[in-house]
Amino acid sequence: MRDLKLAELRLKEKNLTLVIVKRGKIIFEAGTHSITGFLQAIKKLKNELIESSVADRIVGRAAAMLCVYSKVASVFAVTISEEGIKVLEENHVFYRFENHVPNILNENKTDICPFEKLTAGFADPKDAYEKLKSFMESGPQFA
Repeated sequence: MRDLKLAELRLKEKNLTLVIVKRGKIIFEAGTHSITGFLQAIKKLKNELIESSVADRIVGRAAAMLCVYSKVASVFAVTISEEGIKVLEENHVFYRFENHVPNILNENKTDICPFEKLTAGFADPKDAYEKLKSFMESGPQFA
């Protein structure tokens, strides 16, 4: 749990959106909004993410699926959704959070986040990862 606490502290101190810690060392951090940071971490670190601890500002279904895909050990979320909790619990990933919301909304708060919609039909985290990755590589960069 030391790694998770370190990730949480760094996230808050540096006002980041994502921090990943493994064995007491910060291995990735990002300040980008949306799912972009996590996708970059997966591309850059691959298997290094196994058994790491993730602190993320927003954990919905999409981010939770990426955590499961990456085989992280624990997750801290400033804000987590019902679907995010469900995915983490179903896959036995330890998590803590500050705020709990029914759904993650888009940037304008007018609809469900597009990444949540994109991963709604997927049970397999690998399929969700592939869908998010191809969407981000080919589509508009929005949250």
